Amino acid sequence: MLVFEPLYTPGLAQLSYLVGDSKAAIAAVIDPRRDIDVYLDMARERGLRIAYVFETHIHADFASGAQALAARCGARLVGGRSDDYGFALHQAEDGETFALGKVSLQVLHSPGHTPEHISLLLRDNQQGEQPFALFTGDTLFNLDVGRPDLLGAGSERALAAQLHHTLFERYLPLGERMEVYPCHGAGSACGKSIGDRRHSTLGNELLFNPALKPRSEAEFVDWLLAEMPEPPRHYARLKQLNARPAPLSAGPALPAPLSPEEFRQRTLDHEAVQLVDVRSILAFGGGHVPGALNIALRNEFVNWAGWMLDDQRPIYLVGEDSAEVQQATLQLYRIGLDRVEGYLRNGMTDWQNAGLPLERVREWTVEELDSRRGDPQVQVLDVRSPNEVRQGRVPGAQHAFVAHLPEQLDRLDRDKTVAAYCGSGYRASIAASILKRHGFRDVVNVPGSWTAWQKHDLPVQQAG
Repeated sequence: MLVFEPLYTPGLAQLSYLVGDSKAAIAAVIDPRRDIDVYLDMARERGLRIAYVFETHIHADFASGAQALAARCGARLVGGRSDDYGFALHQAEDGETFALGKVSLQVLHSPGHTPEHISLLLRDNQQGEQPFALFTGDTLFNLDVGRPDLLGAGSERALAAQLHHTLFERYLPLGERMEVYPCHGAGSACGKSIGDRRHSTLGNELLFNPALKPRSEAEFVDWLLAEMPEPPRHYARLKQLNARPAPLSAGPALPAPLSPEEFRQRTLDHEAVQLVDVRSILAFGGGHVPGALNIALRNEFVNWAGWMLDDQRPIYLVGEDSAEVQQATLQLYRIGLDRVEGYLRNGMTDWQNAGLPLERVREWTVEELDSRRGDPQVQVLDVRSPNEVRQGRVPGAQHAFVAHLPEQLDRLDRDKTVAAYCGSGYRASIAASILKRHGFRDVVNVPGSWTAWQKHDLPVQQAG
């Protein structure tokens, strides 16, 4: 009997799969995340042996668990063909088939997102000889396709051309009924704008996915690469990490709980450590440890932690409680940020009871921002991406994408009020915390930001 279990990881917006045959008690896992116990538990509960672990490609957006899972299970690790792999795995040929009882997975070479990318066709003998599902990795998503620009080095156009070939000459001939199971859903930056559905069909994508509109190869390449957003900073690091032998890891551990005094001593040098407050933007604004970077623990956390943090310096966390700290530690572990060395015990309650210094960020509604944006002592700062700003901004606002704000601080006057806004207030709080850390005296966040600005029909300055 067919076993088919998708596993969705929030934050990463990542999908992995357990597939197999319950009667034969054999299974495979496709694109596992780094914390692998969940797959072992799934197999154990179903009485299955994990015989294969598949990597559709060398991932750039999360730390892979493929090597660790294969080692734990004694499974065969399978991927595409590439000299970039720095560890042993079976580099599968196009068309190669792997039997899982009456279920099988057939390799389909599908370059475009990366050169070594493979997809997997799923067959179940009880449902006929033809495959009925396609695991597309990062090649085809709901309403989107994988971006071909993550390798850099001028390879974008060649990969985009290969992607056109994969989509139109390898995928679409499989027929409109073919079910599509990608590696990502909405929220992942592995595409330009991935849709909400976590699975689809080729027929549905032909109807609604703009990438599958009839275009020549040259037209497709130009269309796909136009206004491609900047890849998150941590993608290049993770690409290298996933191509190397994986170090042994038992998973993330809860970092050391520290008293306010010890926490303060360990985090005084803001250049040597990374101090991260994962509380909500309103809680952070009300009072925080001086020098803290606010990356609130929401769905966006793992992506923005990847953008703003590095793997070279220790990380110290401030959360509402130890459960929140543990969740943040797990999210960081999933993108290879393992040096979480401590957290503030009992959060800001102990800090304030110890009478230690506090910093604050003021908040304005969008109406307040509109009424004050003409004040010569107020600098309005738009920290959204360039693509977002092209759709319109608050009149008179300066622009600095939050990911590059630390390098652009000299453009701002430290003696004036800086009011930061983004799409919702989340990235604006990151920006506000950066400004406070670098000595800006009066910093304002705008909760609701551009979403609320448009809802209240306030003035918009168009690009041009």
